Amino acid sequence: MLAGKAGWEDVDGALDREPQFLRRYVAEVEIQTNEVQRAWALLPCLLELARWSEVPVFDLVELGTSAGLLLLWDRYQYRYAAGEWGPNSAALELAGEERGRVPGELLRVVPRARRRVGIDRNPLDLRDPADLLLLKSFVWAGQDDRLARLDAAAEALRDDPPELVRGDLVELLPAELGRRDDGALMIVLNSAALGYVDEPGRRAVRDALEREGREGPLAYLTTTQPATGSHHHWGLAVELWPGGGRREVAHADFHGAWLDWRG
Repeated sequence: MLAGKAGWEDVDGALDREPQFLRRYVAEVEIQTNEVQRAWALLPCLLELARWSEVPVFDLVELGTSAGLLLLWDRYQYRYAAGEWGPNSAALELAGEERGRVPGELLRVVPRARRRVGIDRNPLDLRDPADLLLLKSFVWAGQDDRLARLDAAAEALRDDPPELVRGDLVELLPAELGRRDDGALMIVLNSAALGYVDEPGRRAVRDALEREGREGPLAYLTTTQPATGSHHHWGLAVELWPGGGRREVAHADFHGAWLDWRG
């Protein structure tokens, strides 16, 4: 349908015309989502880590990065009730519903990204029209706003894409953690990916973070079940080593449509 070969008005006809393609697609293609709207909910968490750690330079490592759109967090413009953040010339502007407002002083924090690395079993290169079309194919029908955000985010990525590493995040994370140095705060980002990893794998990720956190500064930003126990939205938690502890700083819609900042 995105390629113009079918339409929602004749789904049965498309099924009849393209049986081989559809069988192969269902059998071979893994689901890929990379909802860039989530960056609107995650940005205040990144700013909080900069404020908390007092380190203004980041190396960001994302687990299950897909096309790496969240790694480009500082190339988008954001609107909150207390103000804006990001370049005025950004190809993409993000906004949402604030149920708990992001404080204006937090929006004055301006960290700098030094490295951007994403780990994924099947990373997508959105400079390739086929990969962009594949990512769009997993957007739910009728959500034209999400398709428009994908196009704008792909434009922001085109000239300077992040580093995407193909492989198992559990196996590759320790090597990325080993690349830390004193020039930046390394932040590991999990946006839903660990929900698709088995318990031994999640435990291995946790062990790697704890081990490396004992050796020097390290931060973790993760989506998780909120402390209230709700299954209807995310808790957003930040963690800082050594000795900083863990804090749930916000609740958020799964796709970033709303944010309840708790600080």
